[in-house]
Amino acid sequence: MELNYNVDCGFSSENLWFRYRAAAIIIEDELVLVASNDVSNYFYSVGGAVHIGEKAEDAVVREVFEETGIKYEVDRLIVIHENFFMGDNLTADKYCHEVAFYFLMKSKGHKNLNSNSECLYGKEYMNWIAIDDLKNHTVYPTFLSEVLTTLPKDVRHIITKEY
Repeated sequence: MELNYNVDCGFSSENLWFRYRAAAIIIEDELVLVASNDVSNYFYSVGGAVHIGEKAEDAVVREVFEETGIKYEVDRLIVIHENFFMGDNLTADKYCHEVAFYFLMKSKGHKNLNSNSECLYGKEYMNWIAIDDLKNHTVYPTFLSEVLTTLPKDVRHIITKEY
């Protein structure tokens, strides 16, 4: 049976929202790549929803390419994140539950991107921020600056509950 790989793993029902996500940690020259858009007042990790029938590792490579225009390769999985939060923008007033796999991507040795990314809110921007400077910005996931200073050797399981 052939699956439709263009259907996201997630659902919304009344005031509930769930998504299975694959996210990238891309580091070049002590800078980390994060995304932003015209609607949200914070930065967030590059990545997106895993499609039905798609491995998380394949999803992160696809999402990074869609958002940066560059074919990055996965180095290794470093965090599994269970995130419980109140939504904003399109998920406003919803109780959100997201399970995300965070993959460290192999360095390209440069910060050149070919981004022309769009998100649900319009234009999406790619931003290189110094790892040491992350604490001075609103960045999701909130654990990102801690993880980037230590880059754990083993996979970490992090649970965040914000409601």
